[in-house]
Amino acid sequence: MVSALALVLTVVALAVNTLVVAVLSRFFRIRLKTQWGWVTYTMLVSPVVLLVLGLIQGTVIAAPLFEGAAGLFLAVFVGVPLTLGFTIDLLYVPPPDEYDLPATE
Repeated sequence: MVSALALVLTVVALAVNTLVVAVLSRFFRIRLKTQWGWVTYTMLVSPVVLLVLGLIQGTVIAAPLFEGAAGLFLAVFVGVPLTLGFTIDLLYVPPPDEYDLPATE
């Protein structure tokens, strides 16, 4: 049986993973000056980071929820946060070009 605590902790892990992807995609948007480089890095590096985080969180938090369901585990800990984090950074955070920074010498 699944406890309410396991469900709450899974939602918290989902929020943390979404935040990690949003920060990673923002970092790649700022650092990479190419047009498609940040998208490529976000789609290739973020799932690896999420998989490691998901394995750590899944063994500690959500083991009873995903017992024998690897596809559901990947969807909840990698797929959904990747989609939400990328969407939040792309649609709701202003692009880095819109910020006025002081000139450096």
